[in-house]
Amino acid sequence: MRRKLPGGLVGPLAVLLTVALVGCTPTGRDPITLPSMPTPVAPESVTQGVGSAGIGDPYFPTYGNGGYDVETYDLAIKLAADGGIDGVATLTAKATAALHQFNLDLRGLTVSSVQVGADAATFRRDGDELIVQPKVALASGSGFTATVRYAGKPSEISSLTLGQTGFRRINGVEYMAGEPESASTWFPVNDHPSDKAKYTLAFTVPDGEEVISNGTLAKKESAGGWTTWRWTVGSPMASYLTTFAVGDLRTVESTHNGKPVRIAIAKSITDPQVEAAVAKTPEICDYFEQYFGAYPFEAYGAIVVDDPELGFSLETQTRPIYPASMVDRGDTGGVVAHELAHQWFGDSVSVKQWADIWLNEGFATYAQWMWQEHSGGPTISEQFERQFRNESSSIWRTPPAEPGAAKVFSSSVYQRGGMALHALRLKVGDEKFFSILKTWAAEKQFGNGTTAEFQKVAERISGQPLQALFQDWLYDTDRPAHP
Repeated sequence: MRRKLPGGLVGPLAVLLTVALVGCTPTGRDPITLPSMPTPVAPESVTQGVGSAGIGDPYFPTYGNGGYDVETYDLAIKLAADGGIDGVATLTAKATAALHQFNLDLRGLTVSSVQVGADAATFRRDGDELIVQPKVALASGSGFTATVRYAGKPSEISSLTLGQTGFRRINGVEYMAGEPESASTWFPVNDHPSDKAKYTLAFTVPDGEEVISNGTLAKKESAGGWTTWRWTVGSPMASYLTTFAVGDLRTVESTHNGKPVRIAIAKSITDPQVEAAVAKTPEICDYFEQYFGAYPFEAYGAIVVDDPELGFSLETQTRPIYPASMVDRGDTGGVVAHELAHQWFGDSVSVKQWADIWLNEGFATYAQWMWQEHSGGPTISEQFERQFRNESSSIWRTPPAEPGAAKVFSSSVYQRGGMALHALRLKVGDEKFFSILKTWAAEKQFGNGTTAEFQKVAERISGQPLQALFQDWLYDTDRPAHP
């Protein structure tokens, strides 16, 4: 994810500041502050057959659920003109413990029925938790399906720095985007990146409206004034990376390396430089393949919305979302490169816990610097030195690998995270550095990773002990020595 600078800065000034201060405000303050969360939390647990209401993330204890792993989501969503939805979500999952009760995350919306297997299940709500009691208890290791029928208007999520996230309707387009949460606002889900799944997403909309979502378009059928667009995601995907956009969109289609490219832009956007920026998607991915390995997914693309209140771009899998204001003027700030780097680091290789978010954002920031240097912009060394010279920067007070729940999207996670990678590169040399990145992307492909695991890969490939470097750059609250 890449955030807009405070005050909604766009145009030349924003581009200039973005190059120098991606993820930072001009005053050096951290741009994202989430509500404080308790750090200690018990690991995922099942007590007397009851799946836990959280998956065990220390930063966000209520995110996700324990006792099962989801393998697939099959979503059928009908979108009404007033913004309401009628949905049927079918989850195929495996119980990891004996369960007579389990939870799903669902924010708002009204559930009319739940079925587990062939039987109706008892259910109740507790805040954003949907609590399900199957008619027959689930044996540990057994597979099961859960079908939830629900309806209502998805809620927005308010943030002082990100603006309105979640489900948005503006300038003729409805769309969904948000991190670290958004999926639970429109379907019942195990809402944590450690439980990735494959998806089928079907959207039924009035004839004439365009729909774009993750993955590939498998089928499009019309009947009775309605059209259903069915999308399939064949690689595991973290729930916050699911997205869709519906409405007044113009879509540009092509193929690249035998894979479909689908770019959707709100019709209200008329700046040709916006389309030119996202049209570089295949070129940027080809560049990154040299350093990160083969592009990991089955499709390429982008979604560009005309929403001045959207304070970020997001790496939604195969189809990143950008507000027009962040990719205008040819995207000299490298926002498109940032989100595309996430396809390797964040989407294919996802975090096990949100504390390790630097593995997403630090890597994407470094890749962004690589693309800017490649495109004739500032060099990586210049980006590094600009940050390092600022001795009073907040990045030295927040360790990227342990930022705390309130600062998971702080500038340190992005900037100091990227700087940590450059320090690693200077330590081990270019050949071994890029071998480390390729190995990490390959060995963790479609899975999850931790900082400790990345350090082990780096030490194995480089043949060097790296504990001191990782400690200095990722965990300490002092400015490291210049590498």
